[in-house]
Amino acid sequence: MSKAIDRDLIRSLFMNDVPLMDVRAPIEFEQGAFPMAVNHPLMNDQERHDVGIRYKQQGQDAAIKLGNKLVSGELKEQRIAQWQAFAKAHPDGYLYCFRGGLRSRTTQQWLKESGVDLPLVNGGYKAMRRVLLDELEQSIAESHFVVLGGRTGTGKTWLLKELSGAIDLESFAHHRGSSFGRFPDGQPSQINFENNLSIALMKYRANGIKQFWLEDEGKLIGSISLPLSLQKKMQLANLVMLEEELPYRINITLKDYVIDLVAYYKNYYAYSSEDAFQVFADYLQASLERIKKRLGGERYVLILEQMKLALEEQKLSGQVDLHRIWIESLLTQYYDPMYDYQADKKSQRVIFRGSSHQILANQKKNLDMD
Repeated sequence: MSKAIDRDLIRSLFMNDVPLMDVRAPIEFEQGAFPMAVNHPLMNDQERHDVGIRYKQQGQDAAIKLGNKLVSGELKEQRIAQWQAFAKAHPDGYLYCFRGGLRSRTTQQWLKESGVDLPLVNGGYKAMRRVLLDELEQSIAESHFVVLGGRTGTGKTWLLKELSGAIDLESFAHHRGSSFGRFPDGQPSQINFENNLSIALMKYRANGIKQFWLEDEGKLIGSISLPLSLQKKMQLANLVMLEEELPYRINITLKDYVIDLVAYYKNYYAYSSEDAFQVFADYLQASLERIKKRLGGERYVLILEQMKLALEEQKLSGQVDLHRIWIESLLTQYYDPMYDYQADKKSQRVIFRGSSHQILANQKKNLDMD
């Protein structure tokens, strides 16, 4: 018999980062999973597809028979060995399939026959996902938010790291929230973003934290959509505006979008440094092209030439100072006017303005977040 668990136990799995073994097919795991889960499938994608067709055409018994035929002999032993290794490494772990049905029960039975007991999650992935979605909505409803705004380059992300009770939505979305904000390894799935955010908020609230700082975001961070309830609450939340001088903002932008990002590309790609730099250079120019229409033709051409000169100098000498020119042009001619237009609409919600040092000092004086 599989161990019966309830909603509270599902919550405890997430709260305590209990290791999970997901026996769904790889394609299911890629579409959405949990941060502490590893995928050791009972059936691969093709096997699952074939068994699914057999089930629709001939029913459950025929599907089970085909599944036992496809996963048998040496292949079966290999998969059992994977599951045994997981159970040995994680004696406190659990296994699950989509609904806590046939696949997880089969896995559990084969493990038991090999001398290993591993509990399964009743209701499987579907039940666990439902709990996380409910918890996310509850966390949003019961939490208070203050939104950190400010022009591009003021260092909002860096300040969030210093503020107590901060949730970095861009980190969860693995995107900086602009045309230049993409990373080479892409973004998580929408499901994974929601799962991770829900777990983080759940843990905060379990420690008595119900007031959070969030960076000012739109509906989307790259391809990730913020929960509608969170969008609505952010649109009504108090605003703290981070204000820094232009030279400071240029330095922050240079570090985030040139120095750190080219290093990220070099670490991510298994290329030579020269090849990785070319991929980075192509990315930078493609990012500029994505806002070509909004920049206007003449301004786009000018900034593109400034960018090309900076990239050429960086490639030849490693120097990055020329990047300051196109960064300043982009900040003052594109991002600042766009920001000022949006900021005017939000002015009545602003409760404080200042530099990062002033905001941190003010938080210590119990800045009102309600």
